[in-house]
Amino acid sequence: MNIVKATKRYEDWLGKHIPLVAPDLALKHEEMANDQFSFLRATFYRWMQVWPEVCPDLQRVPRLLGVGDLHVENFGTWRDAEGRLVWGINDFDETSIFPYTADLVRLATSALVAIRETRLAMRPQAAVDAILQGYGEAMKEGGRAFVLGEEHTWLRLIAENELRDPVRFWQKMDRLPAVKVVPERARQVLERSLPEPGMKYRLARRVAGLGSLGRMRFVAVADWRGGRVARETKPLVPSAMCWADREHTPRKVLYFTILERAVHCPDPFLHLREEWLTRRLSPHCSRIELESLGKARGELRLMTAMGRETANIHLGTEGKRKAILKDLKSRKPGWLTIAAQAMAAAMDKDWRTWKENWRR
Repeated sequence: MNIVKATKRYEDWLGKHIPLVAPDLALKHEEMANDQFSFLRATFYRWMQVWPEVCPDLQRVPRLLGVGDLHVENFGTWRDAEGRLVWGINDFDETSIFPYTADLVRLATSALVAIRETRLAMRPQAAVDAILQGYGEAMKEGGRAFVLGEEHTWLRLIAENELRDPVRFWQKMDRLPAVKVVPERARQVLERSLPEPGMKYRLARRVAGLGSLGRMRFVAVADWRGGRVARETKPLVPSAMCWADREHTPRKVLYFTILERAVHCPDPFLHLREEWLTRRLSPHCSRIELESLGKARGELRLMTAMGRETANIHLGTEGKRKAILKDLKSRKPGWLTIAAQAMAAAMDKDWRTWKENWRR
């Protein structure tokens, strides 16, 4: 099955779970053709078809609750219950049971692709080594969440980059197209998530992401006690792993299961109600794009931090830590680079096939 047929079959499967937004899906197809990094972000379903064939030796390892769709732009910030700014992985739409190596290989592959396309400025081998170093260290130490207070000043500077300026952010929210007709459940969860009952708000449609592009996203924007507030909701479905491996994958949404178990400072504004995920949107509660790294570009410690945060999530699966450390110790030097290069080559082949055939 090639990438075009796989995409059609996956979208048919997805459409049986939720209504799809045709213009957004068309936009996703176009973005997939633009560059390999966008293609990688948009095609987790294809990744789960390909990676067991490309990396069969990495399947026979400890399995755990993993992120699945992990890449270098799947990190962001939020405020915890104490108002502290926290950095970490902020998208668990594709969470399922995976070999622990799956997240590491996908994260490393995304770094190689980003470097190739000059989105990151560092040597490929050094980036992969930093990811693996951070992962191994956090596994040994038991993990620790990234609270951007007195520690991690350099990460806080990224989070407070001028591209995340509040004025720009709210201008962007104001440009979202208004919408009147939305699923009643979406309206209800948005209203329940606002600071006070009975608030007046503007309802808008948002087009965002790549992996989830084509799914409905609605945003409520309101004025509240001297400032602006925004909430977003979108429907969740089981991981694409359920489509790729129907015999061995749990058929349920595991988004909050992984968060409840991980070494993690939770976002108190993140809720799941009847398969609708609702979160707060604000300048400092969003994904960090590579273009916003500013002076931090080329910092290998960012790759190390991403590796550590991956371990923070994996540590939530009890009883796997010793087995993972043992497996890591047994692996030959360069194993992650070899796997990431192989997957990058496989994705490049799929991308070129998609570019040539997706309009047909």
